[in-house]
Amino acid sequence: MTGGELWVAYVTLVKKEVYRFLRVWAQTLLPPVITTSLYFLIFGTFIGSQIRPIDGYSYMQFIVPGLVMLTIIMSAFQNTVSSFFSSKFQRAIEELMVSPMPYGVIIAGFVTGALLRSIIVGTIVFGIALFFTNITILHFWVVVTFALLTAILFALAGLANGIFANTFDDISVFPTFVLTPLTYLGGIFYSVNALPPFWRMVSEWNPIFYMISGFRFGFLGVSDTSLVLSFFVLVTLTALLVTLNWWLFKTGRGLRS
Repeated sequence: MTGGELWVAYVTLVKKEVYRFLRVWAQTLLPPVITTSLYFLIFGTFIGSQIRPIDGYSYMQFIVPGLVMLTIIMSAFQNTVSSFFSSKFQRAIEELMVSPMPYGVIIAGFVTGALLRSIIVGTIVFGIALFFTNITILHFWVVVTFALLTAILFALAGLANGIFANTFDDISVFPTFVLTPLTYLGGIFYSVNALPPFWRMVSEWNPIFYMISGFRFGFLGVSDTSLVLSFFVLVTLTALLVTLNWWLFKTGRGLRS
């Protein structure tokens, strides 16, 4: 395929993904917004008013970056895992596999669709947060970098989950038993520095801890760990998942009957 043909193929796949989640916006965009708004109301307003400031910021201001990151993670993951598995279940993925499209273009198309959905949802959630508290972005490009890398990382994770899944039940195992615990134990609602040494050490093995810390630094200028280390963890994990997904496509594991 020529460069122009590759671009057309990529854009077509992205449009399909975007139309898919916009067509059912009440299922893809609205639920995370409602859920996070309840977090803002209950944890930020009701409970947060009883908690002393953390690192010089009110509790509500402190949890906003973590909750925005939570919606980005979940939206990116859910978009690729549901879209890809549905295509595989309907055997539509076989058309892509036999097409002249390189595997990298197919992966990029699914990931870009998830990236757009997660950024839309994250932006809406941040806009809603402004109704609850006054928060500014101190380091804009840090916020953008961590948001994009995190969305890409979990879009790739969702794609791998969709490839390995054999039933609709399989696509809920990873988010339920792995992803959800890691996100809630990643420092969304608390500073890891306040934990006892043992639990802080445990938290440092949680990759989502680094994503939330780096994202929070972009908003508030405070972080529980090194910004450089957080960026390194994100880039390394993203590279590993890119390699894994490309290998899965190349070998056809979980894709060919």
